[in-house]
Amino acid sequence: MFDELSRKLEGALKRLRGQGKISEANIGETLREVRRVLLDADVNYKVAKKFIDDVQAKALGQDVLTSITPGQLIVKLIHDELVALLGTSAAPVTFGATPPSVILVAGLQGSGKTTLSAKLALYFKKRGHHPLLVAADTYRPAAVEQLRTLAGQIDVPLYEEAGENAVALARGGVIHARQNARDLVIVDTAGRLHVDEEMMKEVEAIKKAISPNEILFVVDAMTGQDAVNTARAFHERLNFDGAVLTKMDGDARGGAALSLRATVGKPIKFLSAGEKLDALEVFHPDRLASRILGMGDIVTLVEKAQEQLDGEKAVKLEAKLRKSQFTLEDFLDQLQEVRKMGPLSQVMGMIPGMNRLPAGATVDEGALTRIEAIIRSMTFEERRKPQLLNGSRRKRIAVGSGTTVQDVNRLMKQYEQMQKMVRTLGKGGGMRNAMRGMKFPAGN
Repeated sequence: MFDELSRKLEGALKRLRGQGKISEANIGETLREVRRVLLDADVNYKVAKKFIDDVQAKALGQDVLTSITPGQLIVKLIHDELVALLGTSAAPVTFGATPPSVILVAGLQGSGKTTLSAKLALYFKKRGHHPLLVAADTYRPAAVEQLRTLAGQIDVPLYEEAGENAVALARGGVIHARQNARDLVIVDTAGRLHVDEEMMKEVEAIKKAISPNEILFVVDAMTGQDAVNTARAFHERLNFDGAVLTKMDGDARGGAALSLRATVGKPIKFLSAGEKLDALEVFHPDRLASRILGMGDIVTLVEKAQEQLDGEKAVKLEAKLRKSQFTLEDFLDQLQEVRKMGPLSQVMGMIPGMNRLPAGATVDEGALTRIEAIIRSMTFEERRKPQLLNGSRRKRIAVGSGTTVQDVNRLMKQYEQMQKMVRTLGKGGGMRNAMRGMKFPAGN
């Protein structure tokens, strides 16, 4: 989501990084460009102005002007101000002293509330809780069916009662959770295409009936400044505890994320990207600031790897690497493990320096699909002994995978290069040598 913002900020700061000495003049010029970048990203005008004023006040301090690395210090100042703008630290969800704790999910129609409710249920289920989902959206015909399907996918019970109004449903859900040893209730409420009085009165009545421990306002990150205006309206009526930014995998410019906390005064608690129910992460202001400035987010990347990757498979793979026995079957396993971590473009965005890719350069997710199709079109024996792949076999594999013989040949060449690196690693050459030359599939 922040790719364009990141590239433009990199361009604005590049000139200053190269200066041996900086002055009020070149600081001012650079920050004016940063301000234009923020406004282009749909950041609230007042937020952008205060951000630049705060950075400039600190940048003109004597310590910066006399520093031997002024460009780096300016980048650090912008990073620190981004962190302050986004909320300083992660904000945890509030749980009650006695179960069940209740989370009320509110927002406009189309913001992703129903999917987010299921994501929250899975997130907390993985952390030892026993959630109950409550279908309190009585207006959208498909809402209950959608939540029922999602609840089934994650094996979480759903409370629904045909004919009940939303307030009675929410109240009944809390009672049901208490009677069935459920320590967490997540209530999905109705949304509208815009803020209206009827919707606000209903969600206020639900709040009064169930006294939630946490009210989460769901924001579609694609809506830009409209998201901030909607957040204000909901906050005035609900005094929500935090926001969740959804559709972070889209091409939004990032203005909502950078403006929300400064204009409403409430923290962003989660980021949601994609339709997969495990695509939810805690919002860490410092990590997002690092991503925006092209510094990557290695901590989140490692956390995703620890959560998604199979530890037992990793141990077996290490043993094979030491014996130089890495096969195409192993390659397929590792490809599937990496894809569990989410879209490759998001994973790449957590790697430092990836914002320096040429404008328009993209990660080709389709290349991974083609590789997987090619390997799956091989017999088990061919995967274990690729030397068997003569011309006729390669032609058969290309037809079976819907690719070309050139695609098969390209994969086999990459595999041979990987084999050489594996042998280097097995001889004790170290990870640095093994990683040399490795590339992710890229588009134009």
